[in-house]
Amino acid sequence: MKRRRRVAFFIILGLLLLLYGKNLLERQSFRNISSALTEVYEDRLRVESYIFHISEKLFQIQKLIDHCDLGYDYSKVIEEISAEEKGILELVAEFEATQLTPEEAVLLGDFKQIIQKDLSIKNYQLLYTDSSGVNLQQVKVYDQKIARAQSDLDKLSEIQIEEGEKLVAKAKTLINRSQIWAQFELALLLVLVVVIYFFLFKKPLFSEQG
Repeated sequence: MKRRRRVAFFIILGLLLLLYGKNLLERQSFRNISSALTEVYEDRLRVESYIFHISEKLFQIQKLIDHCDLGYDYSKVIEEISAEEKGILELVAEFEATQLTPEEAVLLGDFKQIIQKDLSIKNYQLLYTDSSGVNLQQVKVYDQKIARAQSDLDKLSEIQIEEGEKLVAKAKTLINRSQIWAQFELALLLVLVVVIYFFLFKKPLFSEQG
């Protein structure tokens, strides 16, 4: 009987160690799931909102440059363009604080340079003069720069979708793995119950010596 108890003790100990190890793996898995979902929100969904608001401001700059509204007072257009650019750069700074992929860093750097240098209009006469009206040639140059900036934004938006899908797929894999571990834990518990019953409570068929 003593030998049976010793065997039972070591088997139960082994099962408990397996359960403990499984619990450690499970906790790490949940941390990974939480990290993946947090990254989806902070570095993908929130960034997509930055891109949307930047795109809106870029469109407003294009409207001001193109003189789309004939009834609009353009006397303060340089200040308004500057204010929109300032708002864009503030959003870009928040974007830069997220986890950027190498491709994102390149696109964002190109976009930032366009806003800071190519679209930094200091003199309204570059766009319009009373004698000649709208400077169509210069406006066309600015429109090309805006189109390039918008292209960068479109590519950045595509990256958010791709990276978001990768993170969601990772989270699904971790969840499926967690479900498998949960089934494994249940199996171990059932084995533990059977071992306790047979070794501690069920009488042996043949009496043991010593």
